[in-house]
Amino acid sequence: MRALAIVSTAALALVLIIGAGLAWMAMRGGISARMDPSKIEVQLAGRARLFGLREFRDKKNPVPSTPALIAEGRSHFADHCASCHANDGSGDTQMGRRLYPRAPDMRLPATQTLTDGELFAIIENGIRLTGMPAWGDQSAESQRSSWYLVDFIRHLPELTAAETLQMEQLNPRGPDEWREQQDENDFIHGAAGSSATNPPTTHVHQ
Repeated sequence: MRALAIVSTAALALVLIIGAGLAWMAMRGGISARMDPSKIEVQLAGRARLFGLREFRDKKNPVPSTPALIAEGRSHFADHCASCHANDGSGDTQMGRRLYPRAPDMRLPATQTLTDGELFAIIENGIRLTGMPAWGDQSAESQRSSWYLVDFIRHLPELTAAETLQMEQLNPRGPDEWREQQDENDFIHGAAGSSATNPPTTHVHQ
């Protein structure tokens, strides 16, 4: 009887907590992603994230942080990550500003104080209930790319204007953007017509 009472009390407490959470969400705009997460959400999510990453916390980066490998990570970031995180890691993009929670400014301590292993796990496995997908497929190539990105994320606070400009050339573009660039190139080089070069029809992520 005592065990049943404990289970019943726990179940009732859970129902009350869920009910309170739903009521609180309703008062804050329902399930809309337009609002910024509250301080309570941020704190709880942060603690849950750290708990979920605990097994990766002490994982060491096997990739040396060299200029060449940082450049490799920079190219991968520009192609795969910048649409949400921006080339400079600020998260100030149309997509990043509309996610819930918002894409973080990865130049700040909240990201930079994570261990290399924690950053690697986030890139490879993603984070549930956020806009962060699992980019990795557990292959050796995928894991190398994730470690290159870890090195580049460490470099973000020192990113130069020249590096940002290089990244802009690697950002994914739609057909309209490719045509606009071709028009500019044609104008600069005196070419006739703006359709000499067709934009790529596909963009492949590896």
